[in-house]
Amino acid sequence: MDTEKPAIEFYLDQRSGVSPYMQLVQQVKHALRLGYLKEGDQLPTMRMVVSKLAINPNTVFKAYRELEYEGLVESRPGQGTFVRKTLADASLASHGELRQSLIKWLQEAEAAGLGEESIAALFASTFQQFHKREEIA
Repeated sequence: MDTEKPAIEFYLDQRSGVSPYMQLVQQVKHALRLGYLKEGDQLPTMRMVVSKLAINPNTVFKAYRELEYEGLVESRPGQGTFVRKTLADASLASHGELRQSLIKWLQEAEAAGLGEESIAALFASTFQQFHKREEIA
């Protein structure tokens, strides 16, 4: 049995309101964008994902098919599903410093008494305002 740790470990957030198949797709795209997955890396087998997350095999199949349709992965019969291309770009070099700044902000938010849901709500609303280039009060 293969004991090598997969390049990505999926999780499901039942409270997100996002379908399980789309959560898997988004997690792969995030991993590709952040450089955690690279060309040639193998995704966990459908059997592994079904076993770990206790979800319907069709959910994993649908997610992997979506990624294949988008040209991000390829299925190799009898071998598994492999990354075809990455979404990382030149900005990847600045991620470490930005991550440290974000961790500091999260620590400050937690110290100010905000819980996980409040932090997520504050970030999401601020990000949305920033994206629209609205005045942030």
